[in-house]
Amino acid sequence: MLDDRKLAVLRAIVTDYVRSREPVGSRAIVERYHLDVSSATVRNDMAALEEEGYIAQPHTSAGRIPTDKGYRFFVDRLAAMKPLTNAEKRAITIFLTGAVGIDDIMTRTVRLLAQVTSQVAIMAYPTMSTAVVRRVDIVPLTASRGLLIVVNSIGKVAQRYIDLGDTGEEALATLRDRLNHALVGLGPRRAAEVLADFHESVAPEVRGITLGVVASALDILASDEPTKIVMAGINNLSQFSDEFETSIRPVLDTLEEQMVLLKLLGEASGEVTVHIGQENEHANLSSASVVATGYGVDDTWAGLGIVGPTRMDYPSTMASVRAVARYVSRILAEG
Repeated sequence: MLDDRKLAVLRAIVTDYVRSREPVGSRAIVERYHLDVSSATVRNDMAALEEEGYIAQPHTSAGRIPTDKGYRFFVDRLAAMKPLTNAEKRAITIFLTGAVGIDDIMTRTVRLLAQVTSQVAIMAYPTMSTAVVRRVDIVPLTASRGLLIVVNSIGKVAQRYIDLGDTGEEALATLRDRLNHALVGLGPRRAAEVLADFHESVAPEVRGITLGVVASALDILASDEPTKIVMAGINNLSQFSDEFETSIRPVLDTLEEQMVLLKLLGEASGEVTVHIGQENEHANLSSASVVATGYGVDDTWAGLGIVGPTRMDYPSTMASVRAVARYVSRILAEG
């Protein structure tokens, strides 16, 4: 464990290096952080930190930079995430307000997250299999043709054409109301079980159309679309190209691998997690950091986060990721 002064020195090195991209020397620490000790004392502390693997000297006569271990120690000992400013909170609200449907929400979210963090933002679609039915509608298109619409808890809208026969508007309204009463709040599996015997509970005169509606509803519930990833801010990495150990190419290649990104975000929970450098299982991300968390409503959850160089403003980035996830969760809950 580090004593308070060495921890203060490490925190100063991380903070200054993130801000300036330049190795940090003992004199700068003494002048900027008022530690009430001499430069010689700080140099001794830096030597001890280097020996323990928290900082490194990139070349002779240079200051020090944090290592992955140093960043990890710094992140683990954050007393609290940096609070967002009122302007940042307003920006999130304005950017996401008015999003229509899950696709619009996803696109706006990654664009916003990439903008506020200056990193690559990635976001997984919520798993459809855990979403619940939110609304069912039957919309007549012609005298004998209609549209069955099912909206789930993540805002996904699915529709199928159905044959209405000569069913009147009142009978259709009754059927729609009964479907909503039976299905709203249920997941796909339980909803399918309820639909198996649903046609037997309706009046004989609408049983024929009900069979067609049930078949279409079951088709919607059984459709298992693969989880998708949306991304924004790839160009942001170009400003950090000199900070990756070999080149930025391996990181860009990894960002094209859907399954790798799904695994990264699949580990996200309700808490903000940070994987730094070598902590990432994928070798191509050994010089990058991933900050991620979960978002969603009820039992429908997925992950979102950012990928960037290990030299990043962790307090601000973690706060932004958490704030955006909470706002998206609120949108989904209210939708």
